[in-house]
Amino acid sequence: MQEGLTIGELAARSGVAPSALRYYERLGLVRAGRTGGNQRRYERSELRRVAFIRISQQVGISLDEIRAALDSLPDSRTPTTSDWTRLSASWQGRLDERIRMLTKLRDDLDGCIGCGCLSLQRCALYNQNDELAAQGPGARLMLADTNASADATGT
Repeated sequence: MQEGLTIGELAARSGVAPSALRYYERLGLVRAGRTGGNQRRYERSELRRVAFIRISQQVGISLDEIRAALDSLPDSRTPTTSDWTRLSASWQGRLDERIRMLTKLRDDLDGCIGCGCLSLQRCALYNQNDELAAQGPGARLMLADTNASADATGT
């Protein structure tokens, strides 16, 4: 495979650093052929896969989930518009929950100054003496609404 994009060309065209492209390749997210001199060459269709990866990451989808989505495509082909519609629909509930959490954070942010909280009585993160450890990891007070809605939806 002599023709195709070099890693530098793919990086320039996609806006993704060569180191990230090599990482994506190690994870099986993108594919590269090799020249006789063992240089990577990417088909132009890999630009679409990289765009799919970047957009998916920007909305909070993990690389493991992206790999599963790409692996679900016939012959590991590049995602089409209908593929994106199907995959994004499967992520809709989680994205809606993420929007809800970010909206809550935005609306409550004026009462919090990070870990330099002005009012421990009102702090949504304060867990004196780790009293909430039995309920699980994370900011349990902040996540309380999330867990209730997740339990109600079965997710």
